[in-house]
This record gives sequence, structure tokens and C-alpha cells, in this order.
Amino acid sequence: MPAKKSSGKPAQAASACASPAGCFMKWATRAVIAFVVYLTCSFLDRIKDRWYVFTPESLHELAQAAVRAHPGDINSIIPYIVSNLTTEYSPSVIALNPNSSEWVLNNAGGAMGGMYIIHASITEYLIIFGTPLGTEGHTGMHTADDYFNILVGEQWAFDPPKLEMEVYRPGEVHHLPRGHVKQYKMHEGCFALEYARGWIPLMLPFGLADVFSSTLDYWSFYHTVRITARENIRNLLIGKI
Repeated sequence: MPAKKSSGKPAQAASACASPAGCFMKWATRAVIAFVVYLTCSFLDRIKDRWYVFTPESLHELAQAAVRAHPGDINSIIPYIVSNLTTEYSPSVIALNPNSSEWVLNNAGGAMGGMYIIHASITEYLIIFGTPLGTEGHTGMHTADDYFNILVGEQWAFDPPKLEMEVYRPGEVHHLPRGHVKQYKMHEGCFALEYARGWIPLMLPFGLADVFSSTLDYWSFYHTVRITARENIRNLLIGKI
């Protein structure tokens, strides 16, 4: 019986590095691409702050004022915050979403809650996040700094190798620096004003991955993408990224 002809594919694969010159060019090309990506990311990281509108300090002061004005009443705290933001920031400077009925469920890092997107751009987002039931999970590792201003309830955190529980109460802020991770719990009825600043698109896989891996909640996924895209476009149109 005649032998089957070889497809030649293994020989073709091996020929890619058949000569030292070929191997050198292949790895040199990869190194150049990696270096260009590194330079681009470094440049973008240095200039991202030129598009920030909010400051962690001003939002912390606003959260504290809301807590003092309506202690323990999240249904009054949210309109207080939104009203102050829309009064302070002109629509020509930043686009804000005043529709506090646009709540969507969110699963990320094992934790589940609801969120209301007040502002979303490429470099910042501002949301109300929480749940009356309590939840816990992984913070995720992000390229942005995250500021969690507690409005009602308590947030607990675990940051190894420190073995003591961190506790954040209404009016306090939990800052998670970029690249840092913790375990966290929103104890029972906890809601917070969450502000992130950095390159926000790199945070999206963490916030949306659970839809495909576990919950299959495509309805919430649709509304999250719809509202986020709408608010990003509104800010792009006024030159705010």
C-alpha cells in the first residue's frame, strides 16, 4: 500500500525558525511591538489626569454632607447627592445622569448588588452601589483608583497579611489603590458612592465577566452596556473623556 503523502504543515512550522536570522527577526519584531505598546501605555497613564473633573476630596465631602443631612435614609441621600452634583457641574463641563430609576443588577468578583450610574467616561465613573441584603466578594485588581464612600450600613475588608478586619462606616471612605486587592463585605443594608479614576475600560471585564461565566443575566448586561455607552458618548460629545 502506498504511503500517504505528508501535508507538509510540520515542516512549514519548523521552517519559521529554520535559520538563526529568521528566528532573530521574529523575536525582534515581537520585542519592538511590546516596546511600542509599553511606551503607549506609559504615555497614556501620564496624561489621563487632564480629563478628570471630580476629585476624591470633593466627593467625600459631598457624601459626608448627605449622610449628615439624611442619616440612614438612602432614599433621601441619593437625590441629595445628585441634586448637588447637577447644581455644581455645568452640562457643558460634564454629562451626568439624573435618572435615579436606572438601577441595574451587577455581579462581580462573587459579590452581587445594584448600581445606579451617575457618570461614566473613559477616565472616570461615579455610581451608587449597594444592596439591602448584604454581599461579599473579591475587589478585583484594577488599573484605576477606587474610592468607596459609605452612605448607609458598613463595609468590611480583609487585607492580608493584616489579620484584623477593616470597618468603614457612613461618612468614611475606603480607598483601594490601583493594583491592590482585598476581600470585602457590604454588611447587610449597605450603599456607597463609588468613584473610580483611571483608564476605566480596563475595569469592564471584571464587572461583566460573571454574566458569561455564571449568571447568564443578559438583560442586566444589556442595560449596563446601554447606559454606560450612552453616558460615555454624551461625555465624548462635550470633549470629556
